[in-house]
Amino acid sequence: MIAKVIVDIPSKSVDFTFDYVIPKRLAAFVQVGVRVVVPFGPRTVQGYVMDIQSHPDQDIDETKLKEIKEVQDIQPELTSELIQLSAWMSNYHVTKRISVLEAMLPSAIKAKYQKAFELVKEQEVAESLRVKFNKEGHYLYKDAQKNNDLAELVQLLNNGDIREVTLLSQKLKKKTQRAVKIIQGYHPDEVLAKLEKYIKQYDLYAYLLDEQQHFVFLKEINDMGFSNSSLDALIKKGYVEKYDAEIDRDPFANRVFEQEVKQKLTIEQQHAFDTVKTTLDGDEARTFLLHGVTGSGKTEIYLQTIEAVLNKGKQAMMLVPEIALTPQMVLRFKRRFGDDVAVLHSGLSTGEKYDEWQKIRDGRARVSVGARSSIFAPFKELGLIIIDEEHESTYKQEDYPRYHAREIAQWRSQYHNCPIILGSATPCLESFARAEKGVYTLLSLPHRVNQQALPNIDIIDMREELSRGNRSMFSNDLRDAMNARLKKKEQIVLFLNRRGYASFMLCRDCGHVPQCPNCDISLTYHKTTDQLKCHYCGYEETPSNQCPNCESEHIRQMGTGTQRVEELLQQEFPDARIIRMDVDTTSRKGAHEKLLSDFEQGKGDILLGTQMIAKGLDYPNITLVGVLNADTMLNLPDFRASERTYQILTQVAGRAGRHEKEGQVIIQTYNPEHYAIQDVKQNNYLTFYQREMTYRKLGKYPPYYFLINFTISHKEMKKVMEASKHIHHILLQHLTSKSYVLGPSPAALSRINNEYRFQILVKYKREPELLTALQYLDDYYHEQYIKDKLSLKIDIDPQVMM
Repeated sequence: MIAKVIVDIPSKSVDFTFDYVIPKRLAAFVQVGVRVVVPFGPRTVQGYVMDIQSHPDQDIDETKLKEIKEVQDIQPELTSELIQLSAWMSNYHVTKRISVLEAMLPSAIKAKYQKAFELVKEQEVAESLRVKFNKEGHYLYKDAQKNNDLAELVQLLNNGDIREVTLLSQKLKKKTQRAVKIIQGYHPDEVLAKLEKYIKQYDLYAYLLDEQQHFVFLKEINDMGFSNSSLDALIKKGYVEKYDAEIDRDPFANRVFEQEVKQKLTIEQQHAFDTVKTTLDGDEARTFLLHGVTGSGKTEIYLQTIEAVLNKGKQAMMLVPEIALTPQMVLRFKRRFGDDVAVLHSGLSTGEKYDEWQKIRDGRARVSVGARSSIFAPFKELGLIIIDEEHESTYKQEDYPRYHAREIAQWRSQYHNCPIILGSATPCLESFARAEKGVYTLLSLPHRVNQQALPNIDIIDMREELSRGNRSMFSNDLRDAMNARLKKKEQIVLFLNRRGYASFMLCRDCGHVPQCPNCDISLTYHKTTDQLKCHYCGYEETPSNQCPNCESEHIRQMGTGTQRVEELLQQEFPDARIIRMDVDTTSRKGAHEKLLSDFEQGKGDILLGTQMIAKGLDYPNITLVGVLNADTMLNLPDFRASERTYQILTQVAGRAGRHEKEGQVIIQTYNPEHYAIQDVKQNNYLTFYQREMTYRKLGKYPPYYFLINFTISHKEMKKVMEASKHIHHILLQHLTSKSYVLGPSPAALSRINNEYRFQILVKYKREPELLTALQYLDDYYHEQYIKDKLSLKIDIDPQVMM
């Protein structure tokens, strides 16, 4: 038998299947989808079995094929569906198949390679050095370097006494616990008869028999009062044995979830639910756009629809943006579905994520709640896919493979004949346009569930504040509203989409601004670490009290980040308890959950944060939301800037007044006339949509046209410019005149991490030659440019244009 294997080498030159003989000793274990260890040239690498055939292809001599060395899985990690999906993704996104496969799987099972030395002529190696080789005859390169043994090892290498090898190991260490199990081969009644004289041994063996899996953890035996001497006697007689039992790393092991009963649906909710349920009953691949204002009860519809899916014996997945995957959201699902829920997000450890993923693969969890990559959860009987906050740009992966979770959902929906629900208070224009055309089915929830009015929204013109002498970042209206809410013991949310202390440092004499030496971007000052940081490449430096350009000491911190706002809040409201949430305060495991839990329990009066506080918060005591600067996203060089501004402002405004208490929102801006901000005030999505669609049509942007963004980068400007012109020429040659090829031109961020960046933008409606052109360009790039370390990124349907 022959296995078709994709090897774990991220190179286009080997990105296809290789034939390997399945040895008889492994014949029972090699299946499609398992990971295997195979020889590849001088190396040993991990691979994935894509297919199994009785004979190799006609032009291959089977006698010259190498054998698979070992199998790494008992059950396949990749389902047949995921293997088919990987082929489609690789083709559509013009990317390596191995990159797609690894994006689908938990990072825990990716291979880890280590360089090492291996003994060949053991007797030629001095005893003092030989003892440093392990029992398999290997000495890791990194250990040899640390022990200053490299010089001696190189000499042995040149003499042929040792050789260089690459060792393959797993990132994941399985979690085990000492356990006791019954040894098979004895009839239980016969064993019990022999143990009748030994009452304690009899009781222990009978206890093990009563357990469904005939094993118990050692600690449990001790807790039940059985003695070690009774256990040792049974082991000596050969009836039981101790071993290490593999156990799950359960992130919710110590949590008790009270059962939550389903809520009575409103008339609007019931109509939406009934419409989706009709599709569930017919096993139909159909996409619904659930457009509901903030607080309209979209989550309850999700929960009840999932329940209907489970009652049919099928499975469901729910995608939530990483920043909206709050403990509150997880709690609702756990309370409703208990152990049937697997949670997949970046806050879990590598091992916890893998164990949650395994629960899905093994059928022990029938519901997944997770961020973007959970779209690949290995369900075999998928009955429903939900994408909450479907407008979020984070559903698009910015690294290879550059997939969008929505497109993967569409593919899996067709495969399983199951519906998709896309939910949002502010759908992306592409989705709403599809709903208008009838491609998607529109479901509307125009009112909040408790008939609570949407919060009043006030727009504050900060230019007028300045003209009245108020140079503070808090307008008089916001300051007064905050004081009033604090007196009532109500809670406040303040939103600022910029972390750090100050946006940049400025010399007031010559205007010099410290720049990142690797990127065309100013450095951001972080007060807690007293460092200037680049948020793109990670560069840091200590700020100087003297300008390096003119030697002036008149240095000022300009702009405002969350750290600076926190400091100003402490000065303005000294008695208020402030909780700050941004990347810096939530980087430690569990920090995000703890900060939100503290706020929910009333341990904070003001929650100050970036985008991570804009979604998923549903606390009854939040009555005031303040947006400190609505213009930060509005002025970005991106055609989606107005749409993103409208979406984030609507989302953050929706945190106020969701329960009995009336809500108020104050938005501070220097552009109060802008239609995106005015439409937020009127809570009028349709007006915004129609106006924005007019501009999109004039500019030939989505949803009227599709886009592909090509980014070319290299450390030498000349090479970038030459390659960009040539790639532009190739595109013009291979695409029809129906497509527009714009550029090349410098990217908005023209240098990142010491690499110059140019972009070419293609706009098209229907392009019959598109796939051929992209494949040709990718082949040409790998033949001509990759050896010079020039980078070409092909981004289909880009979400970020920077």
